[in-house]
Amino acid sequence: MDTIRVAAIQMRSGVDPAANIATMSELVRDAASRGARYVQTPEMTGAVQRDRSALQEILKSEAEDPVLRAASGLARDLSIYLHIGSTAVNAGDGMAANRGLVFGPDGSALARYDKIHMFDVDLDNGESWRESAVYRPGDVAEIVDLDSIRLGMGICYDIRFPHLFRDQALAGADILSAPAAFTRQTGEAHWHVLQRARAIENGAFVVSAAQGGVHEDGRETYGHSIIVDPWGRVIGEAQDDEPGVVTADLALGEVRAARAKIPNLKNARDYRIAGAAGVTKGARVA
Repeated sequence: MDTIRVAAIQMRSGVDPAANIATMSELVRDAASRGARYVQTPEMTGAVQRDRSALQEILKSEAEDPVLRAASGLARDLSIYLHIGSTAVNAGDGMAANRGLVFGPDGSALARYDKIHMFDVDLDNGESWRESAVYRPGDVAEIVDLDSIRLGMGICYDIRFPHLFRDQALAGADILSAPAAFTRQTGEAHWHVLQRARAIENGAFVVSAAQGGVHEDGRETYGHSIIVDPWGRVIGEAQDDEPGVVTADLALGEVRAARAKIPNLKNARDYRIAGAAGVTKGARVA
């Protein structure tokens, strides 16, 4: 497969999973009708709910989760690869996992990824988040093959950790992903530059579906679902925070061309850091 049409689904998920499933299904079918072979939904597709006790009431195991059951059926019915950017599933011991899954055209789950980096931050204007109080972080980076295309999975805050995506690119990922629920404050400041930077430094496409707008739980997310090519050019973007579908055709030859022009994946060298406390072995240059 030299070219694939992809779609990023922008949502404004509320607190009711059933309503979110209905919206997801409508938008995924819209994307498939436009010829998208790979369709990605945003982080927290199933519910955007910051109240921990309310979230616990709707948490299900992966096997029982209605969002994932619906996604499996959609992938099978539409014969597409459907990437649920993430949804909260029960991880046991009162904790949740922020889990993304990719379903194949036969409806089977091809890969699952639990968000590694927790969004524990204190922003301006009193905005504060502690994901680690609710979610158990993952510890495995995930790559999945979609026919002859290799996809690296990430979620939201992961985009700020370039070594994750560098390791996926070194493992052959053609497309990187960071489906998100970026806050408006951080999105306005950093969303575009982070997506483009990960594409440029890895010579890879980046596809990141996003939540957008004011949600029922009171949070506000940035929207601007985005698709970036390996040269860092934005080739698809939602221009606002409204729900909708963004599509683009990805020519995989552009990955090879970008990596041939700027072979930084091959040119990277190990190094050491010298400091006041002595010399410390460093990681691969990013």
